Amino acid sequence: MTTDATPRETLAWLEASALKLPGIAHAFFTRRGGVSTGLYTGLNVGYGSADARDAVTENRRLAMRVLTDREASLVTVHQVHGTDVVPVETPWPRTENPKADGLVTDRPGIALGILTADCTPILLADPEAGVIGAAHSGWKGAVAGIGAATVAAMERLGARRARIRAAIGPTINQASYEVGPEFRDRFEADHPESLRFFREAPAVGKFLFDLPGFVRAHLEEQGLAVVDAERAEDTCPDPHRYFSYRRATKLGEPDYGRQLSAVMLRG
Repeated sequence: MTTDATPRETLAWLEASALKLPGIAHAFFTRRGGVSTGLYTGLNVGYGSADARDAVTENRRLAMRVLTDREASLVTVHQVHGTDVVPVETPWPRTENPKADGLVTDRPGIALGILTADCTPILLADPEAGVIGAAHSGWKGAVAGIGAATVAAMERLGARRARIRAAIGPTINQASYEVGPEFRDRFEADHPESLRFFREAPAVGKFLFDLPGFVRAHLEEQGLAVVDAERAEDTCPDPHRYFSYRRATKLGEPDYGRQLSAVMLRG
């Protein structure tokens, strides 16, 4: 499946000020555009969904055409809500995706991709060292330290944290993230300083959790040059713009798509 559509005319994406840098291409894609239909209408890039494989492949190709007009390889991982970070030297076949939640590289022409449908995508770059990173941060990964692990992996490739610029993309926001008391209790027991990221919900006994605020705070603790959250739009309330696991669950839908966040060193 291919399309003659011009991606820059049909797709919609966000860019963070912190990553608008010479030699760096990046995008936080929305679901708009693409060739998927039905539940996945738009730019679904998730092979983990039940969408047609050809449609997902074409959507990924269209996204890469936004990042560059040269040959580029999109590399993703099998995300598992952990802290493993994979250095990428050469692209691997999709069927051999390692289980990890972060990627780093110093090789031009390799786009590091993160798939989300409410979790927080993080894109990072040290333009002076020519090192980039990408991380998938749900609450479990954030608590475990996926942000710090990705920064450390970038340092092993020659980056310096005082130069690293990080940007957080579209993710479920506090107004949409209702949790029960048992969820908050986990934080109170292990991370009491993080209770500031909770507020009482309208429903009795429930709380609202600020996932992007929590992720941003942990990134700021790493001593980075910039942590940019201006593109952390709420994925849950807007079905025309974003896929959302939580929204799909509330509506009783059997499946959901994933949007792509990607960063690449230009060749």
